[in-house]
Amino acid sequence: MEIPNLFKKLRYLSEPHISYFRFFHSQVSSLSPETLASTKASHSLYHNFNSFHTGSSSNITLNSFTSLTGNSSVFPVTYPNFIGDDRNVHMRFRLFSASTNVSSASSLLEKVSSAQNPQFANLGNNEFRPYANQIPVSEIIDMIKRDGSDLESKLNSMDICLSRSSIIQIFRVLSFERVPLLRFFDWIKGSQPHLSNNSEICNLVIANCGRLGNYDAMHGILTDFKLKQIPMTPKAFGFIPCLSSNKDLITDSVKKVIKVLNEVGGSCQASGVHSLIEMFSNFGSFDAAEYVIEITRKEVSRYNVLIREMCKRYDFERARSLLSKMKQQGCDPNASTYNYVLSSLCKNEKIGEAYEVLEDMRNIEVSPDALSFDILVNHFCRNGRFDLALQFIDNMVSDGVEPRISTHAAIIKAFFKSMKYEEAYKYVVDADTKHNSSSNANYSLLASLHQRKGNVNKALKILYEMIEKGLKPYFPVYMRVWKHLQKTGKESLALDLKSRFSSVN
Repeated sequence: MEIPNLFKKLRYLSEPHISYFRFFHSQVSSLSPETLASTKASHSLYHNFNSFHTGSSSNITLNSFTSLTGNSSVFPVTYPNFIGDDRNVHMRFRLFSASTNVSSASSLLEKVSSAQNPQFANLGNNEFRPYANQIPVSEIIDMIKRDGSDLESKLNSMDICLSRSSIIQIFRVLSFERVPLLRFFDWIKGSQPHLSNNSEICNLVIANCGRLGNYDAMHGILTDFKLKQIPMTPKAFGFIPCLSSNKDLITDSVKKVIKVLNEVGGSCQASGVHSLIEMFSNFGSFDAAEYVIEITRKEVSRYNVLIREMCKRYDFERARSLLSKMKQQGCDPNASTYNYVLSSLCKNEKIGEAYEVLEDMRNIEVSPDALSFDILVNHFCRNGRFDLALQFIDNMVSDGVEPRISTHAAIIKAFFKSMKYEEAYKYVVDADTKHNSSSNANYSLLASLHQRKGNVNKALKILYEMIEKGLKPYFPVYMRVWKHLQKTGKESLALDLKSRFSSVN
């Protein structure tokens, strides 16, 4: 088969399934010796295939060459990645066959920098300790699955150094296959203790316990994690949506997890409940997320997780409904709750509804904070409504709220984009008298905008004005103006600026 025809077929294989790779290897083996003898053709074939599958253009590693010489040193295997992840993606393991000669690989490494080839760890004295993927990963997985009494001794005899990503991949594969990982995790704690406290690895251990329904083991591990202050993440509970679409089974699992978290208490309980709510929200299972809140404790911060995700999905009706429900239950929303709604409404040009949200805030006596005003000011600036933007700035001042630096920046940039340079300058000067805490940022931004537009003399004038007021320009802005002056042959002005800048404390 000709190489172009091979890639034509590869392009139409939509899923990275095991048959995908078998097809590739079968087609490579069917190529003529003359084709394989061509180093350039072999290199190009594997490189294009690897780039097509991974979406990258990385250089071919040691594995790539051996895969095209008939040794089958590399055989990619895929597993669905459901455990601890909310995306149905596929993992890939490049597995060295048992026939791979470690010493010959080490000799090849003399020509390859260890920094460029992550398959070996340089331990010094010209010795290389193999990472897990030099030993067949399938062999490690099979050993763990057999759960023999000599598991630990066999792993020790391999003298391997597992990378964090290798451990995570092994955890996900074996959890998907419902294989207990506690002994393997204990071995990691002894052989590579620095990885035993890794947050992602620890959360996947919890997911493995849940996958197997081993809540007693989960309790013991979480107790240890609490002492080590290891926080829970949604990945710890990724096994729950995978159990079944049956609502009763999911509810039962949630109850068991909450029971364990409550018994353990501490940081694991707080972060665990929050992570459960976040996980269900990310899946769009808002009823399940609300159920977690109802059986634990009704807190504004927990409801805010739901509100945020609803607004991301533009489900404003449900978000407003939840706001009403919170108030009925005596759990009044705070400014952060409303800011999620305001931000999403403004991004979708629903300014009328945004005003209604502001009215709701006033009705329950929740004062808009600096972020609330920032959201609205940014919206008005994007639409060229400088009058409304400035009005909201005045409202902030009257309410005793100090505008954020980003709020000032939005107005200055909007004026500048509209070529209203004088208005931008006037705003900076006025803000200096009203909000002097942001004067350095405002002046520096204005100078930077002029310099980037090529108006270096205007930028220099603004920096001089800053320095005369005792304000020190931001160093990156000063450096760009100084270099611009030098490049345009204005060395004397550059020296003068340097001298003035150095004089400001």
